[in-house]
Amino acid sequence: MAEQSNPGTAATPVVDVVDERLGRQSWYQRLMTRPDSGALAGVILVFIFFAFTAGGTGMFASDGVLSWMTVTAQLMIIGTGAALLMIGGEFDLSVGSMIGFTGMMIAIPTVYFGWPVWASVVFAFCGALLIGFLNGLVVVRTRLPSFIVTLASLYILRGMTIALSILFANRTIVSGVKNFAGDSLVVPLFSGKAFQGLFIWMADAGVIAKLPNGQPSVQGVPAVVIWAFVIALIGHIVLTRTRFGNWIFGAGGDANAARNVGVPVARVKITLFMVTAFCATVYATCQVMEFGSAAADRGVLKEFEAIIAAVIGGCLLTGGYGSVVGAFFGALIFGVVQMGILFTGAPNDWFQVFLGLMLLTAVLFNSYIRRRATGER
Repeated sequence: MAEQSNPGTAATPVVDVVDERLGRQSWYQRLMTRPDSGALAGVILVFIFFAFTAGGTGMFASDGVLSWMTVTAQLMIIGTGAALLMIGGEFDLSVGSMIGFTGMMIAIPTVYFGWPVWASVVFAFCGALLIGFLNGLVVVRTRLPSFIVTLASLYILRGMTIALSILFANRTIVSGVKNFAGDSLVVPLFSGKAFQGLFIWMADAGVIAKLPNGQPSVQGVPAVVIWAFVIALIGHIVLTRTRFGNWIFGAGGDANAARNVGVPVARVKITLFMVTAFCATVYATCQVMEFGSAAADRGVLKEFEAIIAAVIGGCLLTGGYGSVVGAFFGALIFGVVQMGILFTGAPNDWFQVFLGLMLLTAVLFNSYIRRRATGER
């Protein structure tokens, strides 16, 4: 039987309680809570600045675009790995040394042991993945800061790279890789150019300029650019569309809470160290196949550039927050500024000044964005 109300009793007012999670946000509020919003604003400002200061220098011509896109792509490859690892709450300072070391792992067996170049490349990737696994294993088993563990790896790998190059070549550069590569498919896979027919058509149609010999000023998209976009796309999909991506955020945000709900934190972190090593090896292979040589000093300070790109892109130093898209924007800012300074004729020293200011600004802005997103004061 339905309950009857008492006419002599005042009705209790009903108050509608609105869940704040169901409230609507404006597009500006949604934009300001994205980790890559600051990097996007930085990209727009950088392009506006160089449009005025270097607009007539050829920076935005086809060959100029290719120059800063190549720099961007190189950093994007290692920046994607660095971003995923930072979101997972860890750092890898051995990335730069890994580039030089894996380059030697390709060049020395090919030139001095007579290995097929594809076998040397597979050997380098397997070695890098093993080193990444060991880095991650030491971090999760000892619970030492990854900063310390990978700093040790940086010096170990750098020393081994120099020692091996001196031992076999009596110098820090091993050249002649392309002479032994022959017609191996590995060479065009890592140093070829894609869409050559498209650029020939664009030159004939007058869309891009031609060289005096009749060839287009840009003969194709370098393989490093293709690799960069493929790696960044896969990283973005994994981070935002898969369960493993949720695990990455959980492991970086609060590892103990993530363990309590069943996230395999140790496995996630070790995998991310291996991904970072893989990205460094892709970078190294592209350089070896492009220049036909390996050098012990290649990759110096690249670990810091990768971290800077990730931080500019919105990744927090404390982990649990960031995006691969933001790391792409950070790498784009890096490449445009580095080449833009050359196009404007300004001293290259100003690039280091800009980089430091951008890093400080990005950290402050990212901290502000995180407080808005989490409601902290």
